[in-house]
Amino acid sequence: MFELNPVLGRDSILVGHFSLCQLRLMNDAQFPWFILVPQRNDIGEIYQLVEEDRQQLMVESCLLAETLHDAFSADKLNVAALGNQVPQLHVHHIVRYKTDSCWPSPIWGKFDAVAYSKEELAGILQKVHSLLSDDLTLPSDDGAGLYY
Repeated sequence: MFELNPVLGRDSILVGHFSLCQLRLMNDAQFPWFILVPQRNDIGEIYQLVEEDRQQLMVESCLLAETLHDAFSADKLNVAALGNQVPQLHVHHIVRYKTDSCWPSPIWGKFDAVAYSKEELAGILQKVHSLLSDDLTLPSDDGAGLYY
């Protein structure tokens, strides 16, 4: 059974499932910032995935990147698998604008996260769900709150 790193669980919201990865939204309304987490235990680096999973990660990452770029009219996408603080493999997909508060620098450590309001969260989830509906399985709402 797949186990999500608790830090990723605390800092992000489940958007849905691709065939390999969980798609999660970082709970920071300053940036459209998503992460893909391959649902494989004890993997910290892309090369540790079996070849088929590596290829599927690339398919899912490219699909997500193209969707985000178009849907959010990005000036640039930052796509990275760092893992310096959370060892579980996860790939960041961050929509960047020349007008954002950190441009052109990286966003990490610049500002404290600003959580989404319920309305903002519902809007961004609806947008992404509608754009990826053919490829994404939506999480069930267990009544405990919207995807938390």
